[in-house]
Amino acid sequence: MASIVERKANGEVIYGPHKTLDVPNIDLVTLLFESETCRVPADTIMHADAAEPSYNLTKGSLLRLSKKAAHVFRHQYGVGANGPDKDVVFNISTGHFMIPIMFYAAIIAGGIFSSTSPAATPDELAYQLRQTDAKVVVCTPDVKDTALAAAEKVGLAPRNVLIYGGTKDLELREAASGAIVPISNQELDWQRITDPVKLENSVVCLLFSSGTTGLPKAMRLSHRNSVAACTLVVAPAKQYKEKTKPLGHKCQYINLAHLPAAHIAGVQSYLVNNVYLGGCCYWMQRFDFPKFCEYAKKYKVTTMFTVPPIYLLIANSPSVKDHFDTWDDAVSGAAPMGQDLQRAASRKLGKGVSPLRQTWGLSETTGSITVVPTELAHIVPAGSVGSLIPSCYARLVDDNEKDVEPGEPGEIWVKGPVVTKGYWKNEKANADAFIDGWFRTGDIAIFKDGFFFIVDRKKELIKYKGNQVAPAELEAVLLSHPKILDAAVIGVPGEGTEVPRAYVVTNQKELSGKEIVEWFSKQGLSKFKNLRGGVVFLNAIPKSPAGKILRKNLRDLAKKETPTARI
Repeated sequence: MASIVERKANGEVIYGPHKTLDVPNIDLVTLLFESETCRVPADTIMHADAAEPSYNLTKGSLLRLSKKAAHVFRHQYGVGANGPDKDVVFNISTGHFMIPIMFYAAIIAGGIFSSTSPAATPDELAYQLRQTDAKVVVCTPDVKDTALAAAEKVGLAPRNVLIYGGTKDLELREAASGAIVPISNQELDWQRITDPVKLENSVVCLLFSSGTTGLPKAMRLSHRNSVAACTLVVAPAKQYKEKTKPLGHKCQYINLAHLPAAHIAGVQSYLVNNVYLGGCCYWMQRFDFPKFCEYAKKYKVTTMFTVPPIYLLIANSPSVKDHFDTWDDAVSGAAPMGQDLQRAASRKLGKGVSPLRQTWGLSETTGSITVVPTELAHIVPAGSVGSLIPSCYARLVDDNEKDVEPGEPGEIWVKGPVVTKGYWKNEKANADAFIDGWFRTGDIAIFKDGFFFIVDRKKELIKYKGNQVAPAELEAVLLSHPKILDAAVIGVPGEGTEVPRAYVVTNQKELSGKEIVEWFSKQGLSKFKNLRGGVVFLNAIPKSPAGKILRKNLRDLAKKETPTARI
């Protein structure tokens, strides 16, 4: 099930999937709540509060309350009143089991769901509200002040900023006054869509992404994109799991929501996939590693997508024993993971017999566009992000936009039904991001023995005397050191060029930067990859809520510091 290589007469080298699959011409809500594909009893619990699981939503109540909230959005706030794909319902919240209601209610009302990190400042949120021209903001009480301050900056009426209530049933209050928003028993039905063109262009969600360059931009996620992700990524894994289950065994799909709902992983994994699979998602208010371990064991979590920093905690924590024994499908994404970490984390998952798989994708690809297939997890080399999902294609190109030979690094360009149609009301960004229908991801990869390996982000590559140095490769080596808990690498000025500098978190105060530099130089890498910029010790590596290293923060820090070791 490796990707297939086809060389075109014009010099293009096209990487294709091992097979194609038809994506049904159906809207997301109809797929999840009316199709035979997703048929489970209405009393199946879909979402629950991890701290208080009696606060929950069954499949039946999720749809019923979403339709009631949609009626409120339409008739009290005008969402969708002037036609579909215009009005945005914006969510800013910590983890809450009723976020899915806001997601589906926005879509049913004919609007669009958008979300941002609860760590956003009022200015950052105001920027996003302006970009989307949001009509309603929904928030949790702990970020109410941020939401109200941002709304004031953009001229959004205080009555249009709502907070989740504290009850088991649907309750919304005006954030400023505390007044309860009247919610009747009236429900709004949704528009069924079967026209392929409308499905491609009807937006269900706007997620903010930096793309390959510039300020965050609102990325359009369509019905077609989300349905394709279910069909091309989730369905094959489900079919394999059902086919290989022991006789008499009932497959369980239990997940733990711990990443932000503003992240594509949060949208697809928590809001969409668990409904598609017919499983339950337990919501943490915010990530806390001891609680994460506790809930994983308590609720017998089976299915997990998370990011390398969390797998690093799992691998290194002596307190992790049998907490993750029930995991039968563990996937890592959002950033590259080194081979040593992948192997170390795998030993603590599923009693050590369920290998950790890697995937690769972006918000702009609705999440995964390459994945290690479940059935090949034991044989695909560690460090690989697998092969292309069905019906999707890729190219690897150099700085001159010429296709590189297989085995050489190049920027990945992709196309397929999971790829966004572009950014919201931003034609310049669209022109920069697409070339002849190919989306430029900004990620660098190599293709070897039928599988892809991510090297790094194009804009993060270090150029040392003309040689490309990938920070992710160096970070993977650093993390193999038994005394280094976390690491990040950036390029800094030196020797008339850029040189690699390491930032590390250690568990040994006596470990010196010089020792790390000397040890690193003996790990079998090319000499031009040595840590000529030295080593700096930190208490923690700065990262986004989704686990991505905040290299800009490190570059700002580099302007002020003196590293502890240089060569």
